[in-house]
Amino acid sequence: MRIFKELRSSTNKTFLTIYFDEQENWVYNNWTGYVSPDNVKQGALAVLEAFKNFKTQFGLNDNQELVGTWDQAVDWIEEEWIPEASEAGLRFYAHIVNQEAFAAASAADMLSRIKGEFTMKIFSNSLDAKQWLYSCKEATPKV
Repeated sequence: MRIFKELRSSTNKTFLTIYFDEQENWVYNNWTGYVSPDNVKQGALAVLEAFKNFKTQFGLNDNQELVGTWDQAVDWIEEEWIPEASEAGLRFYAHIVNQEAFAAASAADMLSRIKGEFTMKIFSNSLDAKQWLYSCKEATPKV
């Protein structure tokens, strides 16, 4: 797995590291700490760039280390990011949340707005998320 991009906040703290896992053929996003609405948009655009660059149908979005909500960006995600991610080829998006954190509610809100653009499932741990992505990969013809 190699780093595609690392994003830092105005206080120089890493809030998102995007990896491309060549063996698994998926984009893995690791969000950490607190994110501002601008951080969410900046990060989401970088994730979109990764999907376009690597032309994969599979995404693994990890919010286990995220603090706080990102609900202030969900409208933008629905209107801008979801259609663009679908157009870039995203078909299966595993979203890992910390059920104890407020970010889980933001993920549930995002899930309700997908509207068939791609399939997203929410998980509480990375093992279940990866197993679901494996099953999606097995059921998906190679392009």
